[in-house]
Amino acid sequence: MEFAETIDQTTAEQTQIEYVDVIDIEASGFGRGSYPVEIGVCRSNGECRCYLIKPQPDWTHWTEEAEHTHGISRQLLEQNGRDVRDVALELNEFLHGCTVYTDAWGQDQSWLMRLYDAADCWPSFKLETIRNLMTEPQSEHYHDSYQEAAEQLNLKRHRASTDAKVIQHALAIVQTKTD
Repeated sequence: MEFAETIDQTTAEQTQIEYVDVIDIEASGFGRGSYPVEIGVCRSNGECRCYLIKPQPDWTHWTEEAEHTHGISRQLLEQNGRDVRDVALELNEFLHGCTVYTDAWGQDQSWLMRLYDAADCWPSFKLETIRNLMTEPQSEHYHDSYQEAAEQLNLKRHRASTDAKVIQHALAIVQTKTD
């Protein structure tokens, strides 16, 4: 299940705001043993991709709470998930040489490395926290900007690609709030 789409960046273009590359990862749960189940990426040009990931045989950690949050069942992953190596190589091609930002660096870094370890390769891009893009006053406005972005985009499902879009748009909004 992969798709590419372009988001409407009219508002950002009118105010000369630049979008950044953003990644979001949905997982089987939290903590030890958890693994990525879906990765969504939105590039600064508006192109987005989403990958369901087929669990490895030793990836057994699963929580109903996580499934309830993202709505992805283990059965769906078994049936429609992509091989970890294919996902890793496609991410490398799509993001080669880029710095990609996340709102949950500690968790996403761990899940991303779990994917790349299973794929027996390394990422060709750098993962950074969105905090590096904001001043302290801007970071204080991020939560409100995130809510505003979610309302403006009106995306209904909680999935990795939609979350990446909202994060990306929230970062654009927060830039207009303070300097």
